[in-house]
Amino acid sequence: MMKVNVKREEEEEEETPSFPVSPTGQYFTSSVLSVSVICVLEFEIPIDDSCTMTLLKDVFIPINPRFSSIMVRDKNGEKQWKKVEVKYQDHINVPIFPEGKSKEFYDNCFNEYLTKIAMEQLPQSRPLWEIHIFKYPTTKSAGNLVFKLHHSLGDGFSLMGALLSCLQRADNPSLPLTFPAFNSTNPNLESDYKKRFCTNVAQMVSGVVNTFLDFGWSLLKSTNLEDERTPIRSADEGVEFIPIDITTMEFSLDHLKQIKSNLKVTINDVICGVLFLGVRLYMEEMKYEEKNANSTALVLLNTRNVAGYKSVKEMVQPINESKWGNQFAFLHVSVPKIDKQESSSNPLNFVFKAQDIIQRKRNSAAVILTGKLLDTLQKYIGPEVTAKYIHNTLKNSSMTISNMIGPIERMALANHPVKGLYFMVVGVPESLTITMMSYMGKLRVAVGTEKGHIDPQKFKCSIENAFDRIFNAAVPSASSKPSN
Repeated sequence: MMKVNVKREEEEEEETPSFPVSPTGQYFTSSVLSVSVICVLEFEIPIDDSCTMTLLKDVFIPINPRFSSIMVRDKNGEKQWKKVEVKYQDHINVPIFPEGKSKEFYDNCFNEYLTKIAMEQLPQSRPLWEIHIFKYPTTKSAGNLVFKLHHSLGDGFSLMGALLSCLQRADNPSLPLTFPAFNSTNPNLESDYKKRFCTNVAQMVSGVVNTFLDFGWSLLKSTNLEDERTPIRSADEGVEFIPIDITTMEFSLDHLKQIKSNLKVTINDVICGVLFLGVRLYMEEMKYEEKNANSTALVLLNTRNVAGYKSVKEMVQPINESKWGNQFAFLHVSVPKIDKQESSSNPLNFVFKAQDIIQRKRNSAAVILTGKLLDTLQKYIGPEVTAKYIHNTLKNSSMTISNMIGPIERMALANHPVKGLYFMVVGVPESLTITMMSYMGKLRVAVGTEKGHIDPQKFKCSIENAFDRIFNAAVPSASSKPSN
């Protein structure tokens, strides 16, 4: 009878649905990398969490089988997603704080709580996600819902698509959420490069040279060439295990478009110019002699062949050009140095410098070659070595920049209007992470900073100061301080 029972157990194990973990999913759950994404929804009204279980069971879990699976190894040692029964209570967290305090008090509570959950590892014994319901009013909202999802479940595009599919338009739930139309600076990296590569001989030569230089520099940055220790980079080993502060700021998309129109550049040029100038202003304030220290930003690019979101349903379609998974590449960008008195006399130079950098990077196939290199490392050496390469790429740089496009209309979750939202990537071996997301005509910038090394409020003020200087220089007819 013992033999029969063992055989039945083995048969049941084989019948349990499973599917392979993607290479990138393996990188993010390796011995050297464990990266997660935190997404915060800010509500206009107090949270009624009575329907939480129903929403998770009927809406969230059915979106993708990974949300009800754990990562295991098969008999060959390969990682697989294995379907399990979800114990929902294990994934729901409702923190308790003293009642009747001020909004400023709960601001501090929420910030410290975000720091806490950012540092905690998701248990491997259950599906790699959890939610946190913060019911106390802050200065920004009447309550907050926090999703924490492991990056092995998908990239920002996939995970944000999953979260948005749980929400509806606040004005008319029967209509789909819509997203701003935009011309991607690189909708299809490989085909776009090939078209420009063959345009003319001069551009072809330029493309070859740029590719050679960019790819060579990327290799050096991922192996031996490390940024200096600066006010934005501690260079400490194990920085991914040090607590972080998460602060946010908001800018008007209309103001960004005004700058874009007046300078005849792109929105990306404007945003990068603001961030780069803000970084240099902070470095200048904190340690003047290091204001122009060599600093590298890793810009994360979505490599799907899509020009933008069309609907939430299309974003999560399994067979689609915007298919689920981790589909991104990283681009090394040197933060422009600040010339003498440039920040005050001509801050627009940072926008034009950003434009030059982005245009030159577009005329390069370095991103494609980097992707091919990762594929080759994965195929012939294995995911652990590839994960180590990615870890070094992050560790040797000063900061990471990523962005997402959010809906135009106000959203609601179970009749709770969403006032704002933002996300943060946590667990990366860097002192500074910057993320951006648009929503209802605003650009929300979130900054993750290493506690004890970067002053979060001074850094925030530096970015806001940079925006004000650039806006006032580009739109001189506007008031001295734009209203964000």
